[in-house]
Amino acid sequence: MRLQKVFPEVLSKSLISYGSCQFPTLGFVVERYKDIQNFIPEQFWKIKVHHKIENIDVEFAWQRIRLFDEICCRVLYERCQENPTAFVLKVTKKPKSKWRPVPLDTIELEKAASRKLGINAKETMKIAEKLYSQGFISYPRTETNIFPKELNLSNLVQLHLEDNNWGDFAQRVLNNGPSPRQGKKSDQAHPPIHPTKYTHGLQDKERKVYEYVVRHFLACLSQDAEGEETIVNIEINGEKFLANGLRIIALNYLEVYPYDKWSNKQIHDYNQGQSFMPTGLEMIDGHTSAPNLLTEADLISLMDKHGIGTDATHAEHIETIKSRLYVGLENNKYFVPGELGIGLVEGYDNMGFEMSKPHLRAELEADLKKICEGTKAPSLVLREQIAKYKEVFIKTTEQVEKLDQSLGKYLRIQPVALQNNGQHQSMAIKNIRKCPACKKSTLVLKQKTNSPGFYVTCNGFPACRNTYWLPPSVIDAKVTDNVCSQCPGGIQLIQFQFSPRSMQPHYPDTYDGCINGCDSLLCEILQVDISTSRTSPSNTQSNNKNIITTNQNRGNAHTNINLRVANHFQTNTNTQPLNNDQVCCQCGDGAKLLTVTRETPNKGRQFYGCSKPISTPDRCNFFLWADGQFSGSTHTQLNNRTNNQNNNRHMNNSYRAKTQNNSGHGQRKCGLCKQAGHTRRNCPQS
Repeated sequence: MRLQKVFPEVLSKSLISYGSCQFPTLGFVVERYKDIQNFIPEQFWKIKVHHKIENIDVEFAWQRIRLFDEICCRVLYERCQENPTAFVLKVTKKPKSKWRPVPLDTIELEKAASRKLGINAKETMKIAEKLYSQGFISYPRTETNIFPKELNLSNLVQLHLEDNNWGDFAQRVLNNGPSPRQGKKSDQAHPPIHPTKYTHGLQDKERKVYEYVVRHFLACLSQDAEGEETIVNIEINGEKFLANGLRIIALNYLEVYPYDKWSNKQIHDYNQGQSFMPTGLEMIDGHTSAPNLLTEADLISLMDKHGIGTDATHAEHIETIKSRLYVGLENNKYFVPGELGIGLVEGYDNMGFEMSKPHLRAELEADLKKICEGTKAPSLVLREQIAKYKEVFIKTTEQVEKLDQSLGKYLRIQPVALQNNGQHQSMAIKNIRKCPACKKSTLVLKQKTNSPGFYVTCNGFPACRNTYWLPPSVIDAKVTDNVCSQCPGGIQLIQFQFSPRSMQPHYPDTYDGCINGCDSLLCEILQVDISTSRTSPSNTQSNNKNIITTNQNRGNAHTNINLRVANHFQTNTNTQPLNNDQVCCQCGDGAKLLTVTRETPNKGRQFYGCSKPISTPDRCNFFLWADGQFSGSTHTQLNNRTNNQNNNRHMNNSYRAKTQNNSGHGQRKCGLCKQAGHTRRNCPQS
C-alpha cells in the first residue's frame, strides 16, 4: 500500500507483496540477470587436431584446453607445425555406463516437464493432480525417491504388458525382475510418483504427462545403459592432445526412455606407439560467454538446493512473481526481471539485509525440519524467527527511502515520501531557485540514496519532472546561504566538492559556483544549466554528439569526467575586417577574436584563437593576446588542454574500434538505461 502512494502513477493499481519464499525466488532471477549484464567476455586461443579417414573425422582436443595469450598459443602452434607427426602415447578402453533415473518425485517431475515436455510447473501439477484424482497415477506431491519394500512393483509393471509402445519392454523388466535404482530422499508420507492404472485414452498434455510417468517408472526398474569408451592420447612435438570414442553395447533403459540421449561416437582403431600425419592442424580463437538466463527448471533446482519452498509450493512461488510482474519470460522460456522486480531487490539489498538471498527462509525451513524430527521445540523456533523478522522489519522501516530511490531509478519516476500521517511531502533538501519549467515550484539539490551522486530536481513532482543530473566528478554538494551576484532573482550558490584534481586547471577541488548559466565554463563541464527546463530522465545521455570523455592524470589521481566540448570564451560580435594585417592561426586561416568571460584576473581581456570549432580534430592550439602581451601560463594551459583532448580522442577511437571488432551482435548497451556508449558502471542514471 505504501509504494502505491509513493508511485501513484505506475503502481496505484499494482499488487506488491513480500514473501520469504517468493522474494528469494525473485532474487535468483535478478542475480543471474546481473551476472550476465556485468559479464565481460575474454578472448582465448586453442589448437585443434583432426584425423580423417574415409567418413570418420576424429577431433583431438588440446590438453591445455585454451590460452588467453595469443602469442604464447601461436608459439606452441608453430612448434607443432614444424614437426606435425602425431605419436599415439596411450590407448585406453574401459566400460562406460549411463545411469537410469531414480524414482520420480515432484521436483524432478516439474523440471522434466518444463525441459522435455514444454509444460510449465504450475500446469504440470494441475494435470498430475487430475490424473491422481482419476486413479491413473499415485499422489504427485512427494519428496520421496525411494520405493518402499512393501510396494509390489511387479504387479504395477504387469498393468502395461498390452501397450503397443512399451509393452515389450515391460515384459523384459518382469523377466529380469524389477531392479529399481533407489534415491536418497523419503518424506515418510508418500511413495515416488508411479502409474497405478493403465489407460490409452488420454489426449494432449494429459497424455504427455501420463506417458512420462509410465516411461520413467519402467526405466528406473530396468538396467543402466552399457558401452565401451576409448580414449586416445597423442603428442605432436611436445604438445599433448586426446580424443575419445564411444561404442554402445546395450541400450537397456534407453529403449523406453527417449528423454535421455546417448549415441555412438566413432573413432579409428589406434594402437600405442603408432604414428600418423593429421589431416588438420589449426589455431582457432573464441570468447568466453556469459551464463544463460534461468529457465523454469533451473529456477526450481536453485530453490530446491537452497531450501526455498517445498516440492508442493515451488510452482506457486514462481507463478506469484510472474503474476506480480516482478519477472517476465523471454522467448517464452527464460526468466528476465522486470523494472519493478529488480528495483525491489536492489532496494532491500541496499539496506544491508540481502533479503533477496535465501538465508532467512532457508534457516526457517531447517528449523521446521528439526521440529518434525523432534530435535527442536516449536516455541523456540517461533521466538527466534519472530525476533529475526522483527529486527529486519524495524530496520527496513527506518531505511525505507532506499527502497523508494531504487524503484524510482528503474521506474524512471521521482519518488514522493510520506509523512507519518500519510500526507505527501517533497523529499527536497534545499531550495536553489524557482523551477524554469513549471514556474511554480522550486529547484532543490538532492543526494542519491542507493549510490553516490547528486542531482537537482523540481519539488513539484509528479506534476513537474524537471531534473538535472550532476556528473560523478561531484563527490559532495550543498546549497550555501550565499546568492549569485551576477544572476537576478536570488539564485543560491552551490558548494561543490570535486574528485581530487578532476577540475584542474579550471577550478579547485572545492568551489562555490552558480549553475544558472552565468558561469558558462562550469555549466559546460557539469553539463547542467538550470536556467532552462530539462524534463528528460537524464541530461547526460550518450546521444549528445558534443560529449567526449577526458581522462586527466595528475600525480596518482585518475578521474574520468564527462566533458562537453565547450567554447570557454565569448565570441566578439565585432568581426575583424579582412585585410593584409589580419592575424592568422597555425592552420593558415584567419584567427577569431575572443573575450575571456571566466572569473580570472584576465576577465574581459581579448585574445586570438583558431577559428575552427573546438570539437574539430585538426584544430590548432594557436593563442595570442590581442593587446600583444604574452602569458606563458595561460598558453601552456590551453596547449595542455588541447593535447589532452587530442590524446583522449585517440584513446577513445582505439577503444571504439576494439569494441566494434569484438562485438558480434552490435554495440553493447547499458544494463540500466539500455543506451549504447557506456556500461552500468558509469551510467548517468546510476
